[in-house]
Amino acid sequence: MKRHTPLFFRKSSHSSTDRDCLEVAVLLAGAAVRDTQNRGLGHLTFVGAGEWQAFLAAARRDNL
Repeated sequence: MKRHTPLFFRKSSHSSTDRDCLEVAVLLAGAAVRDTQNRGLGHLTFVGAGEWQAFLAAARRDNL
């Protein structure tokens, strides 16, 4: 059986305190992202630098 390592999410100090915030956890081969308002819904996992960079570029363009 595969064991899951707990993820340690952190929120940027530049985030607002009430909405529109994400938390990020660094993984061995990528990153995981979750919504601070809906933590119980899980997270998105990005494997490799290419996926993470594509997500960030889309977020910057407000194209998510």
